[in-house]
Amino acid sequence: MTPELRPPRFVARFCEACGGRLERRPVLGRERLVCPHCGYVMYQNLRVGASVLVDMGQRTVLLTRRSINPGFDHWVLPGGYVEQGETVADAARRETREETGLAVALEGVLDVYAYRPSLVAVVVYLARPAGGALLAASDECFEIRPFIEAEIPWDRIAFGSTRDALRAYFARPAAP
Repeated sequence: MTPELRPPRFVARFCEACGGRLERRPVLGRERLVCPHCGYVMYQNLRVGASVLVDMGQRTVLLTRRSINPGFDHWVLPGGYVEQGETVADAARRETREETGLAVALEGVLDVYAYRPSLVAVVVYLARPAGGALLAASDECFEIRPFIEAEIPWDRIAFGSTRDALRAYFARPAAP
């Protein structure tokens, strides 16, 4: 992933408990953000994203070309952040429907991807179309398009999780 396409790393500056300015200190063998006033430790936990590798049949996958940052004008799997109160699987289905207009049947997790220094872990599901119409249902993408492996614009893939999921998918043996 090129540096300009990495999501910005959020670093908290103020304590959630008392509002004091945080400092970096060793805690439990790692450098962490600590409030010197109240002792609160601010753990920088990962956010969870859900993406879907939609198998359109004949080893053809669906990608969207982003109209927002990060990854503006680059290709990605449909997906986004898991919202409070929903399961990761529900988020994957919701994001796919919002971004493509397509309902999908999830067939299992392909893999989970997390890269330093990003604070995001992405769960990538394998899925098949289950209804709906393929269209740009969201302001988040310019274009939605199915690709066979030879057509994938590898130099225009926005995120490592998309690139690695595509490689993992195409490395699998084709279904009979």
